[in-house]
Amino acid sequence: MKAPGDLVIENIKIVTPIGNEALKGEAMDHLKVIQDGCIVIEKGIITYAGKKDSLPSSATISNFPRVNGRGNVALPGFVDSHTHLIFGGFRPDEFEWRLKGDTYMSIMERGGGIQSTVNATKEATKDELVRKAKWFLQSMSKMGVTTVEAKSGYGLDIDTELKMLEAISCLQNDPDVGIEIIPTFLGAHAVPVDYKDDAAGYVDFIIKNLHLFKGKAKFCDVFCEKNVFEIEDSRRLLEAAAKEGFKIKLHADEIVQLGGAELSAELGATSADHLLHVSDEGIHRMAKAGVVATLLPLTAFALREPYAPARKFIDNGCAVALATDLNPGSCFSGSIPLTIALACIYMNMTIEETITALTLNGAAALDMAEVTGSLEKGKRGDVILLESDNYKVLPYYVGMNCVSMTIAQGNIL
Repeated sequence: MKAPGDLVIENIKIVTPIGNEALKGEAMDHLKVIQDGCIVIEKGIITYAGKKDSLPSSATISNFPRVNGRGNVALPGFVDSHTHLIFGGFRPDEFEWRLKGDTYMSIMERGGGIQSTVNATKEATKDELVRKAKWFLQSMSKMGVTTVEAKSGYGLDIDTELKMLEAISCLQNDPDVGIEIIPTFLGAHAVPVDYKDDAAGYVDFIIKNLHLFKGKAKFCDVFCEKNVFEIEDSRRLLEAAAKEGFKIKLHADEIVQLGGAELSAELGATSADHLLHVSDEGIHRMAKAGVVATLLPLTAFALREPYAPARKFIDNGCAVALATDLNPGSCFSGSIPLTIALACIYMNMTIEETITALTLNGAAALDMAEVTGSLEKGKRGDVILLESDNYKVLPYYVGMNCVSMTIAQGNIL
């Protein structure tokens, strides 16, 4: 990333959730609004966020670069807390097959599915993976993303999984990339062909080699799903990962109601993601355990599946985050504008809840709520300006980008 910068952003309407942890239930609907606001960022950190006429005089900031927000809205930078943006190849033919009615199993029989991307990712060089991901990151920053999670998972062997995480490391250290990237190890994304019909044996293999990925990824994730990694294998892997020092999260209850939400609560996961077919009991347990429910409406949209029950999560006191699930198969989109529109139109979330879900709660889904996700003193200087003085324009511009400027750690991207 770029070195942290200094900046004064003035003549803005500050709109932000408040706090250092995920907001749950009704609290998601509450945003702080400051008219005629000003934000001061020093060495990448917010030192003031409030009314301009209350700004303490300081000779230090007199020479800082300044941005005139022209009275428009300033929001915290968006946090995309679930992506698969490191991969080789593309799968447009598979998308067309699905539009014509092919099922997931029939697509696999035709040579598609995750294994297709696994093959292409194994063949790709690290530099090729970096170049492709860098384009995605630059596109996402234009839509206001300042923090993004990136998973491995298209290797299913040690060398390729490490290559993917090394590509993420290269991007983290690239001064031309302004976005913070949080790496996740998803070695248990699918059962590789070498372990056909032996998911338990593959989980044993991953557990034996977890130490090789320690320090290279913050999280360990698993695709907890029927006929992939079911509850007991997912539990074994995540418990072992936690002992190795990984934070844990899981793909849960995406295709069938398996009990992944309940498992996430049992293990104290940071987040459980997808949750299209979550049980009422799973929602209750996640709320009680404080697990963030990361919902991915673009995937449901692309697959023509029912959306995750966001309203039920929120009304039962759960913390909800939103993310894109950018990946080459089920959801080849990193569109924040469309994510916002789908959340408001089809998932019955208010725009205030949606903003919280894409900022503070997204940060909490990455265990970063104390670092970013709100515009408060001590938080990172991650700010976006809208081309409007009304934040309710976000879902109104259906699928259109109304972010006029993205600032990450005090740097204009």
